Amino acid sequence: MRLKDAEELIQSEKLENYCFFCNETIKEGIVVIEKEANEWIVYTNNERATKKGEKRYKAESEALLDFIERLRGDKAMRKYNLKNLL
Repeated sequence: MRLKDAEELIQSEKLENYCFFCNETIKEGIVVIEKEANEWIVYTNNERATKKGEKRYKAESEALLDFIERLRGDKAMRKYNLKNLL
């Protein structure tokens, strides 16, 4: 997967709650992807804005796949929770 592919998927699938190579990674409940030196890092911030499930990748494509899968999971979870509230 390439960066452009990930951006298109995020828009077409209306994925939310993420930080896509941004500086504001302290929000709670978001999926984060960032680059540090020669590694890509993907993690989720829990309800206390603490890193959870951090994974480091040497290949950007692998990191982007993980990032998109986490966003899809987040969307499914929010949809499930909304159905149970109604």
